[in-house]
Amino acid sequence: MKAIQITAFGGPDVMKYVDLADPVAGNDEVVLDVTAVGINYADTHQTENSYLSPQTLPMIPGIEVVGTHGGKRYLASVSSGGYAQKAVAHKSVLFPIPDAVTDQQALCVLVQGATAWHLLKTMGNLHKGQSVVVHAAAGGVGTIAIQLAKMWGGKVIAVTSTDSKSALATSLGADVVVDAKSSDLTAALMEANGGKGVDLVLEMVGGTTFDHSLAALGAFGKIITFGMASRTAPTPIHPGSLMHGSKTISGFWLANCFGSKEMLNDVVAQLFQLVADGTLKPVIGATFPLSEAADAHRSMLARESTGKIALDPAR
Repeated sequence: MKAIQITAFGGPDVMKYVDLADPVAGNDEVVLDVTAVGINYADTHQTENSYLSPQTLPMIPGIEVVGTHGGKRYLASVSSGGYAQKAVAHKSVLFPIPDAVTDQQALCVLVQGATAWHLLKTMGNLHKGQSVVVHAAAGGVGTIAIQLAKMWGGKVIAVTSTDSKSALATSLGADVVVDAKSSDLTAALMEANGGKGVDLVLEMVGGTTFDHSLAALGAFGKIITFGMASRTAPTPIHPGSLMHGSKTISGFWLANCFGSKEMLNDVVAQLFQLVADGTLKPVIGATFPLSEAADAHRSMLARESTGKIALDPAR
């Protein structure tokens, strides 16, 4: 089979398009014939070995695929090995895809869709009328989060970096759009909320973006961190500083939902239904040939991509 393999950690250049032996399924596993590969920001951390879980070499990156087994289509999570024409998945993380959902739409549901769901509902406990700041609003998680937050009655403040991304966020239902490059992001976020502190921030940039977002929280506001795309850590926080304003900082990692039917399987099923009936409209971004996976990573790291980007294993 054709696959992307890395034998040394680093940036996009370490990914090589090679021929490898087909994988073999273990107990309670299946081998999927991969038809589409999802690219996630976590993949860029995998290749660097800067992910939350340590990686080992040699490895095939990738944690999310759509494929067929026994004549049926599945969305699946794989521990690694997704950037390939065949991948092994445990039966517990095979999600049957409804006929009304395309392969590309399905790729938006697992990592991005379930993450957005839990950020808003499980971690954020979003209530009708609350303000929600969505950073990287034109990205995979952001485009889903905008729609879910509006569906659940939130006021969405989208943060984007270009005019085209701002237009996309607005088309998905964002109430206000803020420029990520604002000279005073704290003031811009509060101005977008009518001069008041915001209720909830979904933050995955890190660095000064996190700092400004924390400062923009209103009383009883929450900021949830689920990534650090800038590779720059925020300013250290003294716990006592959170008492003024009764603020909450929390983190979220989708991996902690695995093994829970209620938190993963049931959420994916509900998201599939929303896509199937047209309530949720996944944003399908660029699809790169598997052989050009390095270019896909460069596009993501350069913040050029919108929505869900994917790889075509047939090319």
